[in-house]
Amino acid sequence: MKSAVVLAGGEARRANGQEKYFFTYQGRTFIERLLESLSGVVDEILVVARNQDQCARFQAMNNITCISDIRQGLGPIGGLHAATLAAKGELLFVSACDMPFVDPRVVSYLFGAIGDYDAAIPRWNEQMIEPLHAVYRRSALLLYLESHTSLSLRTMVRTLNARYIPVEDLQGFDPSLKTFTNINKLEELEHLNHVSGKKVD
Repeated sequence: MKSAVVLAGGEARRANGQEKYFFTYQGRTFIERLLESLSGVVDEILVVARNQDQCARFQAMNNITCISDIRQGLGPIGGLHAATLAAKGELLFVSACDMPFVDPRVVSYLFGAIGDYDAAIPRWNEQMIEPLHAVYRRSALLLYLESHTSLSLRTMVRTLNARYIPVEDLQGFDPSLKTFTNINKLEELEHLNHVSGKKVD
């Protein structure tokens, strides 16, 4: 069984307090686009919110399970902890909520690439990796998250037996590597909509 985890619990400080997952592109919200991309690749989708009030914002969405952080205020590590405990699959694709162009073919490739490793993580170069567009083994995450001290995803990754996937290997599916696009600021959204010829919502 394969699971997908969408981390949506951020405070949206870089987006002027607006929730990034409800940004719209070509008439559809980021979260709608992301969930549609993932639905054909995985058996379950977990959306991780910071609390139950935030979870309520997703109640109209079908075929997802919303859970909230167990350990509050820890950022992505806190969300990953809650999701790993709740997930039914042994393999988890983990994504941020501000990535509206995740390519299901890339996700499927990462699931296939993990093999016996603890993680399959796209890498641009020695310094630049994509820990929030990666597949992880649930048992390895549980072992790490039991007693970690760092809140850094990179620190976590360094403890895992990870397979790094050169982004060039993914260009056969996504030549422009648009799958890794994330939007943190309203200005970036305005540019995205301007390029597409659509009105900013």
